[in-house]
Amino acid sequence: MGVQPYGGYPTVTEHLRASIRDIPDWPKPGVTFKDITPLLNDPVAFASAVDALAGAFITAKIDRVLGVEARGFIFAAPVAYRLGAGFVPVRKAGKLPWEIEREEYVLEYGTDLLEIHRDAIKPGERVLVVDDVLATGGTAAATARLVERIGGVVVGFGFLVELAFLGGRHQLADHAMVSLLTYS
Repeated sequence: MGVQPYGGYPTVTEHLRASIRDIPDWPKPGVTFKDITPLLNDPVAFASAVDALAGAFITAKIDRVLGVEARGFIFAAPVAYRLGAGFVPVRKAGKLPWEIEREEYVLEYGTDLLEIHRDAIKPGERVLVVDDVLATGGTAAATARLVERIGGVVVGFGFLVELAFLGGRHQLADHAMVSLLTYS
């Protein structure tokens, strides 16, 4: 009989899916929020997610892994460690203390700004962008523009969850992309 390796689930995908809680009507009516805190609290699920994201890019010779504020930091830092790469935070406006590059992007209810230190990526360095959720793709596309503006090369994107019904994948069509879980 033996111990099943994925918290009693037959596959890592089933374990990850079971570790995400749906919160209906949050943060507003009609939205179902994907709460990843149970996954983060499950050491097997969390390690499996990090290993799967890193494993998808293990041969890509990544120099930097960018994590998008805030939940992207949670996955990007250990993925960077697993890939032997540096970790770079991409922050909301006003959070970085050094010289920055800034990119505005569109949200469904307005615009927002992302920032990165100008010296975080050297010209030609190979970059992986990691975030928890791909929704409309605006944040990920803005991050790619920042990377390219300071001379980096976006090798790919890694997401824990993709909300396919929002079409974000189309904004990233020119890049390799991995989503561990897809919701249609």
